Amino acid sequence: MKPSLYATTIRHVRRAPLANTFTYRSYSWFVDLDELPRLPGWLRPFAVFRAEDHLGDPEASIRSNVAGFLTANGIDDDGGTVTMLGSARVLGYVFNPLTLFWCHGRDGGLRAVLAEVHNTYGERHCYLLHPDGSGRAVTPKEFYVSPFNDISGTYEMSVPEPDSKLSVAITLRRPGQPPFAATMAGTRLPATSRNVVRMAAAIPLAPLRATLQIRWQGIRLWLRRLPLHPRPNHKPQEYVR
Repeated sequence: MKPSLYATTIRHVRRAPLANTFTYRSYSWFVDLDELPRLPGWLRPFAVFRAEDHLGDPEASIRSNVAGFLTANGIDDDGGTVTMLGSARVLGYVFNPLTLFWCHGRDGGLRAVLAEVHNTYGERHCYLLHPDGSGRAVTPKEFYVSPFNDISGTYEMSVPEPDSKLSVAITLRRPGQPPFAATMAGTRLPATSRNVVRMAAAIPLAPLRATLQIRWQGIRLWLRRLPLHPRPNHKPQEYVR
């Protein structure tokens, strides 16, 4: 599989206790973890993939850490293809609100999907999903992402592996409350040097921009007096060999 880029539009919709819609543009990489892209030297600072930015042993590879997580959760990793959708480091900075890993067996069948979520407090959590044929899965919420949402509720995730189009949707459902929804949509581009430059120019410092935009939305919601929920202690899931 050749590495690809997706020019994305991310949208968050909150309906209670006050209405708020938040949309921003970004771009994501879609790569085979066994064949991470190697850009020309002058472009490499705009797309760096490091194990320390994801779950597991920072001294290992992203691929081996995914295998370790699967094994720790009772899933046999037979060395099949694992594809990843996420952000790369840009000029040394990275922020991945959501990274998705599609884990295949050697027979090509999908074994599992890992949804790795990062918050702006430097924490991360990985959800193990077993989607149906349309890419849909349900899982309890276990991780504090926003100070305006506690960790109650259930996520309904639509995470089909992307092709020419990317379409991911996550809906948080809680008893007695309207759903909170986040979507990410995009169109696939080959990861040529020209397209990497095009994305980097259209959305400069994309990971940093995402962090700042999320924090700015948080300030706006706080100024509108949306109630805050304390952040609970989060137990890391790091896989140790």
